[in-house]
Formats: sequence, C-alpha cells, structure tokens
Amino acid sequence: MALSAALSSAVAAPATTESAESARIPFAERYHATLHGGITRAANSSVTCKAAAGRTTTPCAAAQQGAAGSNGQYRMAAIDVDSDARTDSSSSATLHLPAGSRVRYARLYWGGSLRGNGQRTTGEHGKVLIAGPGGRYREVRADTMTGHRPHSAAAGFQASAEVTELVRSSGGGAYTVARTQQATGRSAAGLWGGWTLVAAYETAKQPLRRIALWDGFQSLDADRRELSVRLSGHGIPVNSRGRAGVVAYDGDRGSGKDTLSVRAGLHRAHTVRDAANPANDVMNSTVTDFGRATLRWPAYRNTLGFDSDVFDITPALHSGGDRLAFRFTTGKPGYLLGALFVQTDTGR
Repeated sequence: MALSAALSSAVAAPATTESAESARIPFAERYHATLHGGITRAANSSVTCKAAAGRTTTPCAAAQQGAAGSNGQYRMAAIDVDSDARTDSSSSATLHLPAGSRVRYARLYWGGSLRGNGQRTTGEHGKVLIAGPGGRYREVRADTMTGHRPHSAAAGFQASAEVTELVRSSGGGAYTVARTQQATGRSAAGLWGGWTLVAAYETAKQPLRRIALWDGFQSLDADRRELSVRLSGHGIPVNSRGRAGVVAYDGDRGSGKDTLSVRAGLHRAHTVRDAANPANDVMNSTVTDFGRATLRWPAYRNTLGFDSDVFDITPALHSGGDRLAFRFTTGKPGYLLGALFVQTDTGR
C-alpha cells in the first residue's frame, strides 16, 4: 500500500529531553481554552493477539472482531501496519479536522505493558515515532513526567509529548505511530499498548466552547475503587451540548463494574454509556466515537486492553452548571487511567 512505501524511508527528527518517571501521577489540567472550535483525537492499539494461550478461550480472530476475550488469555504481538521491521508496533488512525481550522494545541499519549515472556521493553519507552499524513517519521520524546509502574502485576507506562507544530503543519488525515516499546508474548495479567493524539482546534464556523485536557497516571484497582476529576469555570448554559474523551489501559471486556458518570453543578449525575460501551463495562477495550467505530488501521473491535473513547455528555448538561465532575469506578481487576478531554458549549 502507498502508506507503507512512504513510511519505509522515514527518518527521525531532533528530539527533546526525556522525562522523569513516577509510579503514580495525580490528574491535573494540561490545557484549557475558550474558543470557537472543538477538540478531536486519533487513536489505535499497538499490540494484538497472536494466538490463544489455552484451548477454552475465544479464538484470536474472533476476539479481534469484537468477541469477548481479555489480553491475559492470548500471546500478544506487535502490530506492524507499515510492514517495516525497523518500525515495530506501528498502527494508524485518522485525525479529523474541519476544513480551514487552525490547531491550537496537540498532544500525543502512548503507553504499554513493561513485562511479558516474549520481547521486553528496552527502557526507551519515553520516545516514539510519529508520521503525519503523507509524511515521514519523526522521533518524539516525552516532555513531562512519565507514568511508570515496573513492580505491579500489571506493569506498564504512559508517556506524552506536545506535538502542536507537527499537527498544525501536517493537518488532518492519517497519522501513524511506531516503536511504542511495549512488551509482547504473554503475561497472566495481560499485555496491552496503544496511543492517542489529541488536538484542540479553532474555527469561526463552530460555537464558542470551553476546552479542557487533563492527564495523569492513576490506577483503579482493589486499593482504589474510584477517582473523581473536577473541572471548574466551564459556565455551561442550559441545554448545552458536550463531549468527553477518555484514554485508559488494561481494561478487560466483560469484567464488569467499570463505570463513568458526569455531573454538572449540583444536578443529578449522568451515567455515561453508548452502543459500544455498556454502563457497567465502559473500559472494555474499544476505540469509538459515540459508540461507533473510528477510521484506523488495523481496526480491531476488541483492542485487548486499550481504550480511547469519545462520549456524548449532552444529557448531563441539560440543566447547565458552573462546573463538571467526572467519577470513574472499577471492580475487578481494574485499569489505568491516562487522560480526559472535554468540550462543552459556553455562554462566555
């Protein structure tokens, strides 16, 4: 395919200094703006199943097409969409930007498992390759604290870097991310990996909106069953519209008891759900927009441990409010929460 030919001759661009690491990073605001425009994202998993590790599990091909199955049941292998051995763990997805819009801010998140019985990480998980539409790979290094849990059963990491200039110059279209440095093989806890590119854009053709991007590296498990993220200063008028995107890792399909709710002001909380994400299993290994599949390569319906979903939160905004509160909960076995981005109409 044309994409493979274009990427096979890719070269790396100058990189920034790699970040420090922490096992847990509190959620904090990364970016906010009030503008005519919105926020969008492209995302994909970077590993998938290779074969079932037992005779009683769902076949790998069926799981990829959306059947129930968790990553701990399979031997996992890196995705290689560009067919270049030098750029392992490569996958692509389309970033949709309105015609004539200008990118105000963009950030790339990537993460993966650290320990499996196949290929292990090299310790360079703070850097990655990214190629914009029709372009060549550029090396990007994490420019902020990297989440790093080397000693837990679900050992994993998340790194991120600002890529505003790259996305502003490349525009909308297919982005490919490679060398995410996650482990492969098998682990009883399950192996996972994926990336998300988030972009805030401005265009006079859209309503005035409040945009917020929060991130961190927080585990929800037996030690911590819930996490709340509170966003103030949104000034949401009555009958507003809005959306929220979530990036999470190691959520197992069918495990149940993973929920997300959002409350505007002091009004009743709205439980987030859609056709692809049940109310009691919202971290279920999907990459969707409002319950529908996104444009990406490959487009596995069960990503086996990676979630990057955009939800409609309009029902929560019906009565308006001056702040938003998101509440994440989990049962067993839990998941790792990496980023939250929000777009709401505003009256000022």
